Amino acid sequence: MLAKAFAACLAGACLIAPAFADETPPGTGDARYIFNKNADGFVRLDNRTGEVSLCSKRSVGWACQAAPDERAVLEDEIARLRAQNAALKKDLLSRGLPLPAVVFAEPPAVGANDLTIRLPSDAEMNRFAAYLGRVWHRLVDAITQAQKQVLNKS
Repeated sequence: MLAKAFAACLAGACLIAPAFADETPPGTGDARYIFNKNADGFVRLDNRTGEVSLCSKRSVGWACQAAPDERAVLEDEIARLRAQNAALKKDLLSRGLPLPAVVFAEPPAVGANDLTIRLPSDAEMNRFAAYLGRVWHRLVDAITQAQKQVLNKS
């Protein structure tokens, strides 16, 4: 009797296991990847490289394809246009022709996560301090006038 019950439980587990297998992503024990379920399968994020892949179940198993990275395409195009622009400027200068008036200096190449902050000059800081001084004096004058009006009414 116990053997029949055990066999029935084992058979039930074998029938249910494939249903649960489709819901769990491959390699979830590996800390390198993070998986998120979507309609077509899973989205895999590589914690080391930041690459995103779309994973789906195939006839042979799971297959992951790298998701297209629009930012990389745009940065490649910007780099290509900068190189072309620099080549055109050099060609104009080599022929003794002046650069057009609307040509600006090349901005420094900035990395993906670089941030450039321009600090104010001493002259700008002095102008700002003078402005704050004028605002402060106007505030003090307004408070003084308000106090006089209150004292005159009482």
